[in-house]
Amino acid sequence: MIAGVRRRKSKTLHHPLSSKKGDHLSSSELPYIVPRKDHNISRVNISRHALQVLYKLHDAGYEAYLVGGSVRDLLLGGKPKDFDVATDARPEAVRQLFRNCRLIGRRFRLAHVFFGQEIIEVATFRAAHPEEDHPDARRSATGLLVRDNIYGDLKEDAWRRDFTVNALYYNIANFSVVDYTEGMADLKACTIRMLGDPTVRYREDPVRILRAVRFAAKLNFVLDKNTEAPIWSMKNLLNAVPAARLFEEVLKLFYCGNAVRAFELLSSYGLFEMLFPQTSVVLSEGVQKEHYLTLLLRSCENTDERLRQGLTLNPAFLFSVLLWPALQTKMEQYIAEDKKPYVAFEKAVNETISQQLKTVAIPKRHTAVVREIWSLQRIMEKRIHRHMEWALAHPRFRAAYDFLLLRLNAGDTSLEIVIQKLTALRAEKSAVPTSISVPAERPKRRRRKK
Repeated sequence: MIAGVRRRKSKTLHHPLSSKKGDHLSSSELPYIVPRKDHNISRVNISRHALQVLYKLHDAGYEAYLVGGSVRDLLLGGKPKDFDVATDARPEAVRQLFRNCRLIGRRFRLAHVFFGQEIIEVATFRAAHPEEDHPDARRSATGLLVRDNIYGDLKEDAWRRDFTVNALYYNIANFSVVDYTEGMADLKACTIRMLGDPTVRYREDPVRILRAVRFAAKLNFVLDKNTEAPIWSMKNLLNAVPAARLFEEVLKLFYCGNAVRAFELLSSYGLFEMLFPQTSVVLSEGVQKEHYLTLLLRSCENTDERLRQGLTLNPAFLFSVLLWPALQTKMEQYIAEDKKPYVAFEKAVNETISQQLKTVAIPKRHTAVVREIWSLQRIMEKRIHRHMEWALAHPRFRAAYDFLLLRLNAGDTSLEIVIQKLTALRAEKSAVPTSISVPAERPKRRRRKK
């Protein structure tokens, strides 16, 4: 799918703005330009709103490029969901061009151009953070970037991005692809490579560790050895990332379209234990660790299948599965302490969720649904021989029913009877015709002739 790709002789990439005297910079001096005839990106596959933004910036005399994941996915023959634009126009200038624009962000000053439900994100070219203090860029004591609004040019912007495959630019002026970082070659080699020194880049933003894993899973690529090597020793940096931000990253990981591989990579690099420490303990030490591992893998397979079919995904369902092994283990511990089952359940639910919120901040609207899904599991199992028509009317019935099926497919054969009964009830209810009375049409009144 990627035409005209040639790997340069130099395979070692050095960040041009942070390199020391004597470093080889030939790979960054001039960009590799891929003309329109040598790549497969067509404007037909680009959002018309993104094209509007690109053309309006270009017509106003600014540089305008499609950049990042959308360029990467288009080159790979995919269909991007989001389209980001890079330009030399400052955010305030972008806002003057577009009345439907809003400026956001403190760490990164961005312009969002609104077209109904679609948002086109416009970012001004940025330069790398300098070693000395700068009023528009600051680091924390650990090296974490807390503000990075130093503007630069196209070359500087390319080198401050995270991975080579995300540093490709589609130029609306002549429809070429601009590559400063050998991103085209890494696309062909199916490699995720960090730009610059990975240890420095991970320290600047530890979430890049999770992003590296996500792109490797999503694209079915491999991590470059230099990008991969520091992950094990630097994974603890994720403890400094706000728990709310990690919630979004978890969703991106498991909704990337290849959740099975994402889970396997997270586990192999010791990252799953950073995100879900309670579940990780059960998977490594629990008596039923094989059963719970099967449950999580089946859930990942189902998530991938729903994405392929274009079906909706419920974050609460994802977290109810990911935390289920921890919940069950805590319940067993409380029951062993002679707690009544319903007391053990409530205590286990509260403890599991409260502990998880310390690492990944699940919004309350989702934890409330997680509680309901778990409660329905217990109630349905206890009422096998009772009338369960009430369950079909419960707003969380479908999610709870799907969870029961998932547990059965993972090897919990004790659920066969209750699932058979619920399935029969669903079929029976759907077969009953609805009695909707349609009012008879009133006869038209005839006008009296004058």
